[in-house]
Parts: sequence; structure tokens; C-alpha cells
Amino acid sequence: QVQLVESGGGWVQAGHSLRLSCTGSELTNIMGWFRQAPGKEREFVGAINWSGESTVYADSVKGRFTISRDNAKNTVYLQMNSLKPEDTGVYYCAALRGLVGLCYGVKAEAYDYWGQGTQVTVSS
Repeated sequence: QVQLVESGGGWVQAGHSLRLSCTGSELTNIMGWFRQAPGKEREFVGAINWSGESTVYADSVKGRFTISRDNAKNTVYLQMNSLKPEDTGVYYCAALRGLVGLCYGVKAEAYDYWGQGTQVTVSS
């Protein structure tokens, strides 16, 4: 069982930045970030492979968000720049254990473990 704990959420004005962290009891092949806005379904934000050399992002955050990982610290990061009100939501970290390609990491159902989430609120 992999335990994941997110941190770094909070309230910020539009145009500013936040960095989320996800620390796990271990990290897996693919680590992903998802978010869920009030009244909406959980959506993919981005994912990163084991080496950190490959990442994939949702179109809505591409160019503004960056995922990185430090396997020695069992931590994955989500750097969020130029935040917009529509980025508001609960952000979840997820771990995908299987030895599959990064493309599988865009689907929530592919992940084996989830954190409890951290709230991000962006005001206009």
C-alpha cells in the first residue's frame, strides 16, 4: 500500500504561483496530478515517468504547470504559474505502479493509489 500526502495548497490571486508537493511512502513508475472543481468531475492535470525525463500535461495547463520528482525524497512536485480562477479545485496526487507507458497516466482509472487532496483557490 502506497500512502500519498499532498501539501502546498492555499489561496492565491490570479497570475501568481503555487508549488504543490506530494510525499509518498514510496513513488511508483508514473506519478500524476489530477484536480476536481466543485460540481465537476476529476480531471487530469499532468503526469511524469520514473526518470523524470518525460512528462505529459493537459492542454489547459500546458506551458504554465511543471511536474518534477525527487525519487530520493519520495516527493513529486507541481509548480503552478500564471494561475487562473479556473484552476481552482482540490488537487490530488496519484501513483501508478504498472510498468506501462506514460500515455496510460492520463486516465484516472489507471492509478492504484491516491492522496487525500489539497485545496487550491485562485481569486480574480
